[in-house]
Amino acid sequence: MTDRATVDLEQASSSDHWHTLSRAGTEQALQTGPAGLTEAEACRRLAQYGPNRLAPPKRRGPLLRLLLQFHNILLYVMMAAAAITALLGHWVDTGVLMMAVVINAIIGFIQEGKAESALDAIRAMLSPHATVVREGVRREIDAAELVPGDVVVLASGDRVPADVRLVAVKELRVEEAALTGESLPVEKSDAAVAADAALGDRFGMAYSGTLVVYGQATGIVVTTGSATELGKINQMLCGIQSLSTPLLRQVDRFGRVLAQAILAVSAATFALGTLWRGHAASEMFMMVVALAASAIPEGLPAIMTVTLALGVQRMARRNAIIRRLPAVEALGSVTVICSDKTGTLTRNEMTVQRVVCAGHVFDVSGVGYEPVGEISAHGHAVDPDHYPALALAIRAGVLCNDARLRQEAGLWRVEGDPTEGALLVLGGKTGFTQHLGEEAWPRLESIPFESQHRFMATFHRDSDGQPWIFVKGAPERVLDMCRAQAGDGGEQPLDVDYWRRMATDTAAQGLRLLGLACRRAGPAAERLTFDDAQSDYVMLALVGIIDPPREEALHAVRECHQAGIRVKMITGDHAETARAIGAQLAIGVGKPAITGAELSLMDDAALRRVAMEVDVFARASPEHKLRLVQALQAGGQVVSMTGDGVNDAPALKRADVGVAMGLKGTEAAKEAADMVLADDNFATIARAVREGRAVYDNLKKFILFMLPTNGGEALVVIAAILFELALPLTPAQVLWINMVTSSTLGLALAFEPAERDIMQRRPRPSGEALLSGFFVWRVLMVSVLMMTGALGLFLWELGQGTPIDTARTMVVNAVVVAEMFYLVNSRFILAPVANREGLLGNRYVLWAIAACIPLQLAYTHAPVMQAIFGSTELAPLEWVKVVAAGLFVFCVAELEKLVIRRTPLARRMSHARGASPQPQGVPHG
Repeated sequence: MTDRATVDLEQASSSDHWHTLSRAGTEQALQTGPAGLTEAEACRRLAQYGPNRLAPPKRRGPLLRLLLQFHNILLYVMMAAAAITALLGHWVDTGVLMMAVVINAIIGFIQEGKAESALDAIRAMLSPHATVVREGVRREIDAAELVPGDVVVLASGDRVPADVRLVAVKELRVEEAALTGESLPVEKSDAAVAADAALGDRFGMAYSGTLVVYGQATGIVVTTGSATELGKINQMLCGIQSLSTPLLRQVDRFGRVLAQAILAVSAATFALGTLWRGHAASEMFMMVVALAASAIPEGLPAIMTVTLALGVQRMARRNAIIRRLPAVEALGSVTVICSDKTGTLTRNEMTVQRVVCAGHVFDVSGVGYEPVGEISAHGHAVDPDHYPALALAIRAGVLCNDARLRQEAGLWRVEGDPTEGALLVLGGKTGFTQHLGEEAWPRLESIPFESQHRFMATFHRDSDGQPWIFVKGAPERVLDMCRAQAGDGGEQPLDVDYWRRMATDTAAQGLRLLGLACRRAGPAAERLTFDDAQSDYVMLALVGIIDPPREEALHAVRECHQAGIRVKMITGDHAETARAIGAQLAIGVGKPAITGAELSLMDDAALRRVAMEVDVFARASPEHKLRLVQALQAGGQVVSMTGDGVNDAPALKRADVGVAMGLKGTEAAKEAADMVLADDNFATIARAVREGRAVYDNLKKFILFMLPTNGGEALVVIAAILFELALPLTPAQVLWINMVTSSTLGLALAFEPAERDIMQRRPRPSGEALLSGFFVWRVLMVSVLMMTGALGLFLWELGQGTPIDTARTMVVNAVVVAEMFYLVNSRFILAPVANREGLLGNRYVLWAIAACIPLQLAYTHAPVMQAIFGSTELAPLEWVKVVAAGLFVFCVAELEKLVIRRTPLARRMSHARGASPQPQGVPHG
């Protein structure tokens, strides 16, 4: 190939005019032909244009990911303290401080790496293949190896591997919902269209990521990778800013306020000790380091990561794959869920629910593709053989059909058009299967469905050799062919008004309509032609078909409503169908359905109002989804958005929690989403919301457990400085308590099961503080209790002449034992724990306590630990005193719960948490 040819090819492949070119023009522009490219030329173009895949997301390298784990204000304070202690030569304190920092960073680094590895595995599973013609030979290759100019062959069931200019088409229909939002398959041709044709009207093009549902075609690859329409939209995502989750915003505010408070108290204490008490600056600094170390919840970042990771694992077992760790908790604060209809709220299995014959209306039970159900009239099951028109209509639906109904691994599925599949299932429910029909009524000729003709016709002979022509299609088109209708007594004059009235009534129920008719005659000539499908037919029936709601989605929507979450359905389907499905799911009952065309006419203010008031949006394009998400967020809502197409990706990325479909979703949608549904089921979203709320509850329980421990230690240090006492705890001892024991114990709260009323609460306000007024009171109260027990024991022992190292060892153990008892208190915020459920209901609490006991024994009695931390042996009587200090905290904390349960505060607290007040004695976290 010449250099000039290379330049032409580059210009052609980057332009956007392929839909305007003829076959010859396309072949000339891309220098290809019916035999395709040579292997050498394909390799050259692959090197020039790169692989045919979406560019992978920019990933942070391992070193940068590790460094970013230290980007936490609380860790900054700890690292600064470690640096100063190192300058002062206190190497043990420096080592313990830095160990605490490094442990937090490693935990976060490992978890983030696992999330990225899981995503890589998903991307690898999605790698498609393509059938290509090269050097005149057809073969299958990895779609990533396609290049502009390749000739590809498309068949039913294929996913289009690149942007393709179609050059030979045979009844090709392509589902383009992933790209354009069009819910119905698009009829394709090889004709050129106008330059200004919209993407959905470029009928001579097949675009990457779309699905061939019927027919075959040959096309020429015109663009690959990021240059495709799919790739362009993927690049648009760079301009959409992802929002932080409510928890991250809360923790960020909490961390900043806590760090400022710690620094302020530490500075005041340093000034007080040096200027008022006259202590040496170096001595006071070590005291201040002990104070800061005691106040900082070092375990919070690690426990938050572990708690979220546990939520990820629980959700994965429920078919919800979390891509971004904070999304686990964000689900718990969602106030609005915007969901697709097809396949998410519904089964994505078209089902015949109504058959209208002359004088009779029949209902069909059973949903989905499993041929199980019965036909009834007026509430009573009927035998189709007693109704000739019904039996013949069922026969027509099975025979005039190109789909296939198969059972694989116990599951029924349809190959071909889902609407035709519904007719096969109807036949299966009455015993007239496709296999039986093909044997008794063999097909001799057919006229395939075409959009311009709006019907399909097939020619058969029955077992007696009599000719029959069956047609199915749009009701008005089939009615035009008919001269009579089939009734109980045989043929009757056609009552057009009756059929039109029944069509209107059936469509009003959200059902899609098909007309069925027959003629007892053969073709006029040797072959079946359109002239044979013009007149003289007998109308058999109108068939009403719908994609029914999932049974589990009904319960999930009800659960979301009970949880105070609005569910909004956004679909590309017709308004009547959307309203009918919405009514069955209790979504938007009694309210209008707004169409995409109406949304396009609204300004932002009107859209915000409509987005809050209306729950069903029909004929909505993915572009409308983005506007709806922004409108809801502008109204203060926390929004979860579901989607499966490339054009959904901007809305998924913009939503507080983007949810992509795992089965039918595109790679770009999954890349933009925070969560992927492995089963495309709305009930999975509801289950994930439940898990998200449980995660947030457990995080608050951990904070409510950890802060009093830190607060008690801080009060001990402050009291020692104010009253010029010997320091009851050294910085290293404080860090031992916080990192080794507090975090070990607090981790058990991450395993707390979800509370029974968790889905009866209102969603929490997205701007609420991490600690409520009551939580602040509880933290202060328990902090004072721990300080009283530990400092009182310390002063008592010093007064008895106990060596200071032994007294400090008793203080450390007293604080840890108090934590063990308070851990049990923390399982329920108001309910008592002095019962079987409270004491034994979470086995992880028992395991954590059991793990902590040998750690404390080693701290107290192991020579190595004594050398590092200055601990000493304790006598049995001293251990009794330690346990008594812990029991003191437990008993007073339970007494406080009892007092609060008997006051109006309990009711106000329950309302503040978004829950109904709990009866006394009922466990409530």
